[in-house]
Amino acid sequence: MAILKIARMGHPVLSLPAKPVTDPTAPEIRRLVNDMVETMIDANGAGLAAPQVHVPLRLVVFQAPDGRADQSLADEERFDHTAPLTVLINPEIEILAPEKEGGWEGCLSVPGLRGWVERPGHIRYRGLGINGETIERVARGFHARVVQHECDHLEGRLYPSRMEDLSRLIFESEIRHFQTAP
Repeated sequence: MAILKIARMGHPVLSLPAKPVTDPTAPEIRRLVNDMVETMIDANGAGLAAPQVHVPLRLVVFQAPDGRADQSLADEERFDHTAPLTVLINPEIEILAPEKEGGWEGCLSVPGLRGWVERPGHIRYRGLGINGETIERVARGFHARVVQHECDHLEGRLYPSRMEDLSRLIFESEIRHFQTAP
């Protein structure tokens, strides 16, 4: 396994739609997944999309551990906000409720910054796992946010483009000034 170089905002690979994975069980896909997981953990990320490591394929890895969730979430948002380490190939997202929830997001491709982003808070996602099996889950809260954030990378989109108020794009070191939702 290897730690891969992460593309940063401005690199062309981050602004193009990714291509579908044709053979999810191919050895090179398994190797890529292993390297992406190692890279994500090394960088202390909650997720990583293949375009972020200079590979324009529709593949993401993510986890939504309890310790990474926004602690200001209401109890009803927290009940299923976690997700195990997941590999999702050729993912699709379905919005289950139109209501949006705001939360602070960061990105390994936009280091040192956080932004307040509103996203649908209740989704269903589906795709293939590393062994070609179908994965389908309903997600809310932090779990839903992480999946949507990573899948945005597959469309060539970074979280600042989702922000409605760029005055809420701040350095991580200044987040202490925004302890409550705007």
